[in-house]
Amino acid sequence: MYYLDMLLQQTNLVFNIILIALFILNLFFSFTIVFLERRSPGSIWAWLLVLAFLPIIGFIVYLLFGRQIQREHIFKVNEEDKTGLEMIVQEQAEALKNDEFSKGNHVIVKYKSMVQMLLYNNSAFLTTDNALTIYNDGKEKFDALIQDIENAQDYIHIEYYIFRNDTLGKRILQALEDKLEEGLEVKMLYDDMGSRSLTLKDFDDFRKKGGQVESFFPSKLPLINFRLNYRNHRKIVVIDGVIGYVGGFNVGNEYLGLSKKFGYWRDTHLRIVGDAVNALQLRFILDWNSQAKRHNIAYSDRYFPDIDTGESTGIQIASSGPDEDWEQIKYGYLKMITSAKRYIKIQTPYFIPDQAFLDAVSIAALGGVDVTIMVPCKPDHPFVYWATQKNVASLLASGVKIYHYENGFLHSKMMVIDDEVASVGTTNMDHRSFTLNFEVNAFIYDQSTAIQLSEQFNEDLKLSNEFTKEKYKKRSLWIKFKEGISYLISPIL
Repeated sequence: MYYLDMLLQQTNLVFNIILIALFILNLFFSFTIVFLERRSPGSIWAWLLVLAFLPIIGFIVYLLFGRQIQREHIFKVNEEDKTGLEMIVQEQAEALKNDEFSKGNHVIVKYKSMVQMLLYNNSAFLTTDNALTIYNDGKEKFDALIQDIENAQDYIHIEYYIFRNDTLGKRILQALEDKLEEGLEVKMLYDDMGSRSLTLKDFDDFRKKGGQVESFFPSKLPLINFRLNYRNHRKIVVIDGVIGYVGGFNVGNEYLGLSKKFGYWRDTHLRIVGDAVNALQLRFILDWNSQAKRHNIAYSDRYFPDIDTGESTGIQIASSGPDEDWEQIKYGYLKMITSAKRYIKIQTPYFIPDQAFLDAVSIAALGGVDVTIMVPCKPDHPFVYWATQKNVASLLASGVKIYHYENGFLHSKMMVIDDEVASVGTTNMDHRSFTLNFEVNAFIYDQSTAIQLSEQFNEDLKLSNEFTKEKYKKRSLWIKFKEGISYLISPIL
């Protein structure tokens, strides 16, 4: 009995030590969040609540999802190429001041302050010699992509957040392997978390034929990844330096509308021919070299050919990520919102921005701009969906019109203003895309493209239902509860 009491005392002592250690760890993480890390007040309070109410699980969740990437240079450019990029930026900035870079595109002249903002803070150099094709349907987009792969002559660079080893994934992989047999260079980069069902075994034949594949921020240990919260959400394809793809479609059967859960998949993707492909190529090389230490891509002329399309569509390829000091794509969105005079049309699957973004939208609407936001009618991530509902509902009072897309799932990340400027890319209008994910968007200065996107938006309205204040007031107590919880934790979603 004496030994049993001693054992119990020792067990209690160990347990108390563990509790004290956990308490100290909680204090440490709380101190780190409040005083050392650069976060918004909403994000700080959300994490403090997690740590306070989940003292054991909370700090594990924080280790996996909360730790910030230091402002380190993950994507490195050698000094010679860095100097060249800086020269391009300076030359374009000077040309913009003198209105000498529009090549007859008056939209660029009108929005040169926006061009300059993206140019200075993101080195998003302006290109004016581009031809665009817009895809809203997955089958059409992937048929075009596979045809371009089949016609490739030199190399194919492909980067996706999600790449599934399903029917579509196998079809694309087979097309890539066929090009490898012809002697082409093929490199693939996928996100380790987004494509978590993939393994290197899925690429055995691809690699045996000379293909190179890397995953972005891979886990060092099974089920443990301290960069789990920072994902490469970009979707980029570059073929021969001539053709580029960027937009919302990932690779998987659901993006062909074959999912019973989601039904038809409505997205927006661009096929670009022109000098903007050089910017996509640069972005791919930076992403690839950050992960492929043994197979770095050199910055040679081969990857940056001169292209003459005879077109005049202006495009800036802007990127952002948690390693940057500027939330550049978010700033691009805000600049469009504050520049609009007649209308703003937005499509996004998730709408959880910060208060400054919400205020900008409200101010535009209150100032007489016709603001319409379209979101999905169904969730793919429940917490995100209910937080989105609460956010869009908060805009109704200022006159913003909200629509739920009913014809399947809306995944498009698109904004267009005044039949003049548009943005299409990978960036959702939420905290995760603005501050945590690595994203890329095309900002387009072209009337015909803006009108085409606006007209497609109007067609989507025919397949949508308006979300009114009356409808919102009729929601059940259970929905109100889900919205409240989701809104509370929205800064860390």
